[in-house]
Amino acid sequence: MSIVKINVLTVPAEQREVLEQRFASRAGAVEGSDGFEWFELLRPLEGTDQYLVYTRWRSEEDFQNWMNGSMKAAHQGTAGGEGGGERPKPAATGSTLWSFEVVQQASPK
Repeated sequence: MSIVKINVLTVPAEQREVLEQRFASRAGAVEGSDGFEWFELLRPLEGTDQYLVYTRWRSEEDFQNWMNGSMKAAHQGTAGGEGGGERPKPAATGSTLWSFEVVQQASPK
């Protein structure tokens, strides 16, 4: 069965739009990765300043390969760019990674 990784991002109210725009502009960055199955960016509606970045992967190995490959390069500013520019300030003030193994699932009938 698949594994799920949920990155919990603490995002101040004034940075919400910045975070969402950054995720929108990265569309397609993970979708072509081997073993990638699903992505969702979840915006909080009430009572918290934490966004959830949900990804599902075929295996832990596939996730680690992505983390150590294209994701690492993108966050270091080396993927597809010339460099030389100053990196923008992070929109999130904190991050925690949760990991889960899918043990049951269902889809609509």
